[in-house]
Amino acid sequence: MKKAHIVYAHPEPQSFVNAMVDRARAALQQAGWQVSISDLYAKGFNPVASAEDFRDRRDPGHLVYSLEQRHGWSSGTLASDIVEEVEAVLAADLLVLAFPVFWFSMPAMMKGWIDRVFLSGTFYGGRRVYDRAGMAGKRALVLTSLGGREHMFGKDAIHGELSMGMLRHLLQGTLGYVGYQVYEPFIAYHVPYVTAEARAQVLDALDAQVGSLEGRRILRFPSLDAFDEFFRPLPDV
Repeated sequence: MKKAHIVYAHPEPQSFVNAMVDRARAALQQAGWQVSISDLYAKGFNPVASAEDFRDRRDPGHLVYSLEQRHGWSSGTLASDIVEEVEAVLAADLLVLAFPVFWFSMPAMMKGWIDRVFLSGTFYGGRRVYDRAGMAGKRALVLTSLGGREHMFGKDAIHGELSMGMLRHLLQGTLGYVGYQVYEPFIAYHVPYVTAEARAQVLDALDAQVGSLEGRRILRFPSLDAFDEFFRPLPDV
C-alpha cells in the first residue's frame, strides 16, 4: 500500500489548515493511501537546531551541524525526536506539508522541522541533489492558506509569483533539492475573511484534487543530466 505522511504546523488546533489536513487525510485514505500525521504543535516539537541534537559528537569542539547529522544518523546517536520524524518521512512515498503562510514563508515551527529532519547525507549531499538526491522517486505536496486574495499573486501582481516566487525556497530549494517530485501546491486564499460557505467550497476542491493526484501538475526543477560535475550547464543540453 502507498504511504503518505502529513506534517502539519499551525498554533491553533481549530484552524482552517487543520480542516485541510483532516480532509486531505480522508481523501488520501479514500484513494487507497496509508496515512500518518505529525502535528508539530501538538507534539511540542522542538524546532531549534542545536548541539543537543547529537548524543555523540563527531567533533565536540566545533559544531558543523550537517556533518554531525551524518555522524549521528550513521552511529544511531541522533536525538530521538529527530529519528522519529526521519523514519516517518523515509517510509512515505508522499510527503505532505500543511501550514499557513507567515511573512512570505512558512511558520518557524515548520522551518525548524526541516532544519532538524532533512539530514545531510541521507536526504542530500555533494552531487546527490535534485533528481539524484535521497528522496528521488518520491513526491511532495504543499497545502497552505493565507489572507491575501488570489489576484494579489502572479507575474504582474503586487506580491509577485507565489509558487515559484514567494515559496520557491521551499518548493525548489528544499523539497526539489532533496529529490522530491513536487506537485503544484494547493493554496487557500483570503481564508480569514470569506464566508463559511466559501471555505466549505475550498475544502471540497481540496477533496477532489488530493483524491486525484496522478493528474496534478509537477513543478519543473533542474536535472543533473544537464550539468557537468561542477554544476556548470552542458552546452549541448
